[in-house]
Amino acid sequence: MTPGTGIPRLSSTPVARAFGAVLSAAFAVGRRLRHPRPIHPRGAVLSGHVRWIPDAEPSGIAWIDRTPDGPVPVVARVSRSIGLPAPLPDIVGLALRVEADGEPADIELASTGWTVPARFALRAHRRVERARFGTLFPYRGTRGPVLVGARTRRGRPAATDPRELRAADERTWSLTLGHATALGAWHPFAVVDLRLDDDQDDTGLRFDAVRHPLPGSHPYAWVRAARQPSYARVQPAHPEVRMPR
Repeated sequence: MTPGTGIPRLSSTPVARAFGAVLSAAFAVGRRLRHPRPIHPRGAVLSGHVRWIPDAEPSGIAWIDRTPDGPVPVVARVSRSIGLPAPLPDIVGLALRVEADGEPADIELASTGWTVPARFALRAHRRVERARFGTLFPYRGTRGPVLVGARTRRGRPAATDPRELRAADERTWSLTLGHATALGAWHPFAVVDLRLDDDQDDTGLRFDAVRHPLPGSHPYAWVRAARQPSYARVQPAHPEVRMPR
């Protein structure tokens, strides 16, 4: 661990370190222009539950492969990456947080393609419910690389920006969570149902899938090297952590 941050030490992989350095510099500039979030500046806070699908295809990650006795609470944030106003197309971000063994576990998703190779590229959308979401970077499980994805089953979020909210909105946004190998088919493993949360303060919702990994997963060294320098630039070393209720 890097002292005082809880962030694993970076890889010595030259390409990943170079990419991470460039991304970190870009985030540093962005933070001066848009503080404290250079991307995904505003987002709507959602909450709900994750329900596992029985007899789902195993992934090699313990958190995905377990089947809890009942629904698991989740808190989420949906946002537009660049912050362009609707109805202009933008890359959509969806971050989920659950509690696992008393600790936060984060899944960070962005609108991507669904098939190969499109699942490794970001895609802008006008409407959130039409987006397919993926992690872009794989987790390391006992069976090898694992991607996590999500797609809408029904409904849509009330907003991606709290300023768009004019009244209480009880609509439910339901998504299917799935996992896949880098080149393989998607396998559904859970359903997440989200509604607008009464508390739209997102101060404690700074997500980091490396610092808060899914139980049974491990970040690849090159993923840490590519991601974490930019996260260290824009996130506090000891951020407030909001947990699902």
